Amino acid sequence: MHRRRGRDRRPTRRTAQARHPLPPFAVEGADVVLVGFFPGRQRDFAALMDTAEREVTARGARVVGRLVQRRGVSAGGAASMHLPYSSRTLLSHGKVTELASLCERTGAEAALFLPALTPRQRQVLTEALGLPVVSLAASAP
Repeated sequence: MHRRRGRDRRPTRRTAQARHPLPPFAVEGADVVLVGFFPGRQRDFAALMDTAEREVTARGARVVGRLVQRRGVSAGGAASMHLPYSSRTLLSHGKVTELASLCERTGAEAALFLPALTPRQRQVLTEALGLPVVSLAASAP
């Protein structure tokens, strides 16, 4: 005969919290690299980057570099649009490497992303770049 199963004694799954919460970063007075992520159909990405740069400069930061990741622009990229992008970093591996190099060359103090980032994306990118990663939406006063 089967024994009746009692209460499940396995530990409950923890909620999605960052293990090491990232400290807030003040954009004012910092040298930042501006990073944008845009779909291939969005043609006015340069104007959006210019607007973001003006907004960041108005807050007292200095933009020392810009990097854009466009998705679905090339024939290969358009064919892979049905595949998910890297939800871990929002950028491709090559762009993360390029961003790290740009930050090192320019002496940037932070990377400022136009799209909103999840706490996990911020944590992974901060570890990969070795400097604070901030979302423009999250850093709004």
